[in-house]
Amino acid sequence: MEITGHTVEQLLDPTGILEGDRYEFYLNIDVPEDDELYSENGIQLRIILSVIGEEMRIAHYNFIEQVTNQVLDFALEEEEEKMVKDYCANHLD
Repeated sequence: MEITGHTVEQLLDPTGILEGDRYEFYLNIDVPEDDELYSENGIQLRIILSVIGEEMRIAHYNFIEQVTNQVLDFALEEEEEKMVKDYCANHLD
C-alpha cells in the first residue's frame, strides 16, 4: 500500500463535547493488483485523526471504493496504521 495523495479538513465540534481537534483525511492509496484490497475503481482511506495536545491517534478509519463510495470491510495492519498516522501527522495544516 502506497499513499499517493490526500485531502484534509479540520472537523469542528459545535457542541464542544470532544476534547482536542479532529481532522478528516481522505488518502488516495495505490494497492497492488494481487492484494485482496485491490479494486479497478480505486481505493481511498478515510481517516479521522484525533489530536489532543501532543497526543495524536487514529480515532476511526474506513477503506472506501472511489467510484461507488462503498465502504469496504478491511483493517489496517499494525505497520500500515503507523505509516498512515505518521503520514497524517506530517500533513496537518
